[in-house]
Amino acid sequence: MLNPAKWQVWQDPDGTVQLVKRLLTENIRAYIPRYILAFIFMAMVAATTAASAWIMKDVINEVFINRDKAMIYTIAGAVLVIFTLKGAATYGQAVILSRVGNSIVADLQARLFKRLTEQDQAYFDRMSLPEISIRVGTGAGSARNVIEMIVLTLGRDVLTLIGLVAVMVVQDPLMSLLAFVIMPPAVIGVSLLIRRVKVYANRQVVSNAKIGATMQETVLGIRVVKAFGMEPAMRERMAGAVAEVLRQSNKIAALTARTSPLMETLGGIAIALVIFYGGYSVVELNQDPGAFFAFITALLLAYDPARRLARLNVNLSKGVVGVRLMYELIDQEPDLQQVENAPDLRVEAGRIELRDVQFSYGEGAALKGLSLVAEGGSTTALVGASGAGKSTLFALIERFYDPQTGEIIVDGQVIKDVTLQSLRRNIAYVGQDSYLFNLSVRDNIAFGKPGASQAEIEAAARAANAHEFILELPNGYDTLVGAGGGRLSGGQRQRVAIARAMLRDAPILLLDEATSALDAESEAKIQSALETLMADRTTLVIAHRLSTVRHAHQIHVMDQGRLVESGTHDELFEHDGIYRRLCELQFQNRIEAAQ
Repeated sequence: MLNPAKWQVWQDPDGTVQLVKRLLTENIRAYIPRYILAFIFMAMVAATTAASAWIMKDVINEVFINRDKAMIYTIAGAVLVIFTLKGAATYGQAVILSRVGNSIVADLQARLFKRLTEQDQAYFDRMSLPEISIRVGTGAGSARNVIEMIVLTLGRDVLTLIGLVAVMVVQDPLMSLLAFVIMPPAVIGVSLLIRRVKVYANRQVVSNAKIGATMQETVLGIRVVKAFGMEPAMRERMAGAVAEVLRQSNKIAALTARTSPLMETLGGIAIALVIFYGGYSVVELNQDPGAFFAFITALLLAYDPARRLARLNVNLSKGVVGVRLMYELIDQEPDLQQVENAPDLRVEAGRIELRDVQFSYGEGAALKGLSLVAEGGSTTALVGASGAGKSTLFALIERFYDPQTGEIIVDGQVIKDVTLQSLRRNIAYVGQDSYLFNLSVRDNIAFGKPGASQAEIEAAARAANAHEFILELPNGYDTLVGAGGGRLSGGQRQRVAIARAMLRDAPILLLDEATSALDAESEAKIQSALETLMADRTTLVIAHRLSTVRHAHQIHVMDQGRLVESGTHDELFEHDGIYRRLCELQFQNRIEAAQ
């Protein structure tokens, strides 16, 4: 879960400037030609806006005062041209910025997802799914918003203000000075709001992550929630998180809205001063009324871009929160690194050896100086109580983690010194709750061998005793299995996973309670298929039901991260140790246990 304390560093304005600078440097370069075209359109918008104010001088002087009929047609035509050009330029600017923004979001999401897949297992242990989703989803969108905000501010608002200020200064320099008296108070007032907006924006992200986490746990654990009547508790938990987000959102909305009364009041003061001075000049000093109206028009048109500029820092403060989340993921280096120029793993016999392996997820050690061997081409079983370290051993062999001390060796090669891709390419894994993707049955099996033909996929399914039930599905091999394989029964999911492992045809096979989700009839059929799969492969089997591993070439008994017994079934049963006691607990009588 997100830690509010670590987000306080984001209140550093210097850090925000550096972050925005990095965002622009990394994402604008590829789109410079299109941004230049967008700036040309924005300059046209600014020029036409200034021209619409300038022409008010001729409207007043030539039409209303001099009553020149010919000028009516000229001025009306000029106004039509000005606003037509402004509309076309606004359209061009909007289309270009939208397309560039969409491309930036797509590029950043692809970059974020690539970086996400490069992270090691430890990263996913630390991060919740909602927090990851915020980084990948919200981060790219925030980046686009920040870039567009800056580009529009520099192109549309600044250029428009420059044009309108030029009109004001040309018409009456002194009145321009009166209008500018609102700038210092406006800047000071908005600056005071920025720090508070950042604080609430950071808290809002934390609260949104809590909402996501509660949603995730409720959906994934819905059976437990309903079975234990936890609906009220989960609703209360969600209500608390939602209420917190509501509070932060209301605070941000209130703070952001405060710029409006500030700018409205100061703008009213400036306009009142200008009207007083300009009206006095026209009435008492016989000044040009057309120039006065042109000035007033420019001042009123300048109000909106000036207000947007005043609120820029407030809006940037909200957007930068998501950008910082995004860069936290992009900058996150995996704890598990591959050796530079590492060679590929070469598997011949497939002998696996652990030498004095020590590993800990946190405070308590999961493996304590573990040393064992799984001979190539043979079946090695790992048994022991839950928490003995068996699944941890599998995770280390697949190099999801690195041990703190010790080495894991395959055919004389330390796995830390070979490429990760080659290591995992030579391993097939079937777990007790194998995950299926929300794709077709065919696609899920084909993950074992990308590019496999239909014949190969069906052969693997037949070997896993899955072909018959697949054909009975609504669309056969094209049937979608649902998220996590939820449209299939537990036994069906397991058989699809076994078919996937069979198609992989890897020399090393890891089976973690691979038949645990099957009924007795399916287990018997799958056990036969697994025996075919295990032939001539180095197979490590984790099993709590000892009946499935009695015929293993070697059985290692683990207890609290240590290897305590090794041998065949007969040897260990005669030894009268932990293995024998486990056998006597599971089998009906002593004779059955000894067989």
